Amino acid sequence: MSFDAVITEQDRLLTINHFKDGEVLNALPGVHISPMYLDTVKGTWALYARFEPGTLLPKHYHSGTVHFYTTKGSWNYVEHPEDPQTAGSYLFEPAGSFHTFESKEGAEGFLIVEGANVNLNEDGSLMFIMDAGWIEQTIIAVARETGQELPPYIKPGDTGFAPVHQG
Repeated sequence: MSFDAVITEQDRLLTINHFKDGEVLNALPGVHISPMYLDTVKGTWALYARFEPGTLLPKHYHSGTVHFYTTKGSWNYVEHPEDPQTAGSYLFEPAGSFHTFESKEGAEGFLIVEGANVNLNEDGSLMFIMDAGWIEQTIIAVARETGQELPPYIKPGDTGFAPVHQG
């Protein structure tokens, strides 16, 4: 067998620059998202997120693993205030993790997530399930409703980019 049979030809690099390509402001209140990679079939998502000061996200359960590298500011889980994540921190969360994100001063970071966040109301009932498909639908809807330009992101498929990458 030759390598020619297994090599995928690539006419361009699949690359995103969140500084150049932009973000969707207030994808969730106080949370600004630069989508990087959304695989709605395999359930993997990568994004850069900016959290405004005072952000408190719903308590949630992770069905898969999370990699979170903090680049600016600080944040912690309400359940673990003794272990704040600051610029330069890398956090690995195993599947089955359950916690509540908060950032009092604001934070930024890069996340790679497998699976879904099952978000809960204060009484423990289901609020919504956030996965790669939900994120894609949400950023498209928020961009349309607010007149924002949807930044390109990598999506497995014919072109590799959605929306079509212009740069």
